[in-house]
Amino acid sequence: MPTSDNILQQVITYQESNLAYLQNLNCFIGTANTKFKDFNKLEANLGSTVSYDLPPRFVTTNSLVATFQPAAQRVANLTCDQQASVSYAFSAQQQIFNVKDYMTRFGKSATEELGAKIEANVAGLCRTAPYRFFGDGITAINSYTQLASALAMFRNYGAAAKGKAKGYLSDIVIPGIVGSGLQQFAIDRNKKDAMSWQLGEFSRCDWHTSNLLPIHTAGTEGAQASTLTVVSVTKNSDDAVISITFSGCNAATDANSVKAYDKFQFNDGVAGQTNMRYRTFVGHEVSANPVQFAATADAASTAGSQVTVLVNPPLKASSGQNQNLNVEIAVGMQCSVLPSHRAGMITSGDPLFLAMPQLPLQTPFPTANKSDPDTGVAMRMYYGSLFGQNQQGMVHDALWGSSLAGEYAMSVIFPL
Repeated sequence: MPTSDNILQQVITYQESNLAYLQNLNCFIGTANTKFKDFNKLEANLGSTVSYDLPPRFVTTNSLVATFQPAAQRVANLTCDQQASVSYAFSAQQQIFNVKDYMTRFGKSATEELGAKIEANVAGLCRTAPYRFFGDGITAINSYTQLASALAMFRNYGAAAKGKAKGYLSDIVIPGIVGSGLQQFAIDRNKKDAMSWQLGEFSRCDWHTSNLLPIHTAGTEGAQASTLTVVSVTKNSDDAVISITFSGCNAATDANSVKAYDKFQFNDGVAGQTNMRYRTFVGHEVSANPVQFAATADAASTAGSQVTVLVNPPLKASSGQNQNLNVEIAVGMQCSVLPSHRAGMITSGDPLFLAMPQLPLQTPFPTANKSDPDTGVAMRMYYGSLFGQNQQGMVHDALWGSSLAGEYAMSVIFPL
């Protein structure tokens, strides 16, 4: 930006105020699993990758005769594929006479802006990573009872027992939930809630508040509350369903029929069909969880008003390490699709990973790599001048990558 566009006040005409910064609620950065400390200390660049392991999966046989099964290591990759920067410039005269003693204010504001960008990106995993969800996108979530129900379904499927769960809720719903709790006859908890007007810890879950939760815009089927009927499925080599073809689309040849990360649920009570239930992730026993899944890609409807949806996770009814259904998906089963919504999340076992390696020095410019104490954002700052141009620039930038193991998480769906 040309320095002539800067709006700077002469020193004699202003007094520095003590106005606070308009902070965002950066709970995702603050609670992310940062087990990549050595990685963070290394210099890296866009595309650098680090791996973390997931627990192996096995299946039990009803016999004392050993049936050996593959011992497969499950590994997930985290790639630093995100980048952002905030930059500004001064003339030499402006820096000397106007902003020399004001640089910390500029730097602080730039860091706040950069931190909010990173926080919003990491929060986006609430929308993209989980395949299970609580809420229908229509009914408001505004009570402790609903939170308890969400946690019950989350744990019924299987949840890491070590430590408390973590919940990420929209800041807009907190007053309603706390208000509902104050109407209950629970003196000690009500005193605590009334004093803070925050949820804090409830039902072995630490609840965090965010004003940066992502919005998912559903495809036509979700927007129109379509009821989709199974026509056929496609399976992989493990006998797991990886795509489902449905009939009953709202319109033919609709490019926006299904959008990536649309959430589906098999309907109960369909004539002639068994109610679909997930098996527990460990133990493979039939749980109380309805079968839910997410679309992994956009899908258009055909001229015959059918749509083929690629699904996450693969859905398998036959026995094996990856078995997760009580019965095979059958022709005639029906699914509903969530409408557009805002997505929060419940996790356990610290499955949210954030890696922020240091960026290389910007030789020949003076460079520093620092970690902001308020936001937890590790970033680089460098500055320099354009030769002969009377322009001095300052740049704050960061590189990061985030990842979430979907089986350790469940979306919490808030109506828009």
